[in-house]
Amino acid sequence: MSTSPLRGRDLVSAADLSAAEIGLLFTRSAALKAEFRARRRHAEAPLQGLTLAMLFQKPSLRTRVTFEAGMTQLGGHAIYLTEGTVLGGRESVGDVARNLENMVDAIMARTGPHEVVVELAARASIPVINGLTIREHPCQALADLFTLYERFGDLRGVTLAFVGDGNNVYHSLALMGATLGMHVRLAHPAGYGPAERIVERARTLAVAAGGSLSFTQEPREAVEGAQAVYTDAWTSMGQEAEAEERRDAFARFQVNAALIAAAPEAVVMHCLPAHREEEITSEVMDGPQSVIFDQSENRLHAQKALLAELLAG
Repeated sequence: MSTSPLRGRDLVSAADLSAAEIGLLFTRSAALKAEFRARRRHAEAPLQGLTLAMLFQKPSLRTRVTFEAGMTQLGGHAIYLTEGTVLGGRESVGDVARNLENMVDAIMARTGPHEVVVELAARASIPVINGLTIREHPCQALADLFTLYERFGDLRGVTLAFVGDGNNVYHSLALMGATLGMHVRLAHPAGYGPAERIVERARTLAVAAGGSLSFTQEPREAVEGAQAVYTDAWTSMGQEAEAEERRDAFARFQVNAALIAAAPEAVVMHCLPAHREEEITSEVMDGPQSVIFDQSENRLHAQKALLAELLAG
């Protein structure tokens, strides 16, 4: 069996993966999901004897559970380290990386500053996975686009409309969607757009793959004709002081029945946690077009595929 092209690699940005590599991960995700759903276990343990260090500066439900359960289900082990243990000023990022590379087989980090994950990847000789930073959330994008792949197959030409903040989740969706030749739209209030350097990179990827990026301040314009409508919390961790201001700015960007009527065949997506009756109504979140909890489940399967390819592929 040939070695995976991802073996030993880092995943810091959604742009780190080629279309072929994303396809490889989708295929393995589907196989692992089918096997796990059928048997609640896997016939093989490709991560037997391997250990993942999980560094958390930000709280988590899905990221912690899916990485830890994923390692266990594939025969490995995960160690949960909080900010008080590491990355909290006791040791430099570089020293943390140099210690862990001698003790474990990979590092997953969920941090604030993107530069922390960049430095971990630069200093550690083992794979480093971005579990979330202020700039990007590539594992979320991988699970989200796998969810669309399950429904549409080849994602070239598929339109995803993101309604809300041009945040880290949008950044990774734009980069990965562009790589796959998707049409990624963003409807956002003035002043809440994405980082320009992310947009420039995503546009370059989109041109090469036959996709596109577009922007508007009109939610309905973004949603019309889309195959997927995506939203996220209006106020992310660390932005709590801006909550009231953001509620005012985003009020007309709620994903509700009236907006979804413009895309009656679209699936509705959210990375969770959701603030029901703010960015999305319960009627839509629990409605027939919602694939939100499929996305959540697919974090497990997509990340197991990623771990298997990085560590044992």
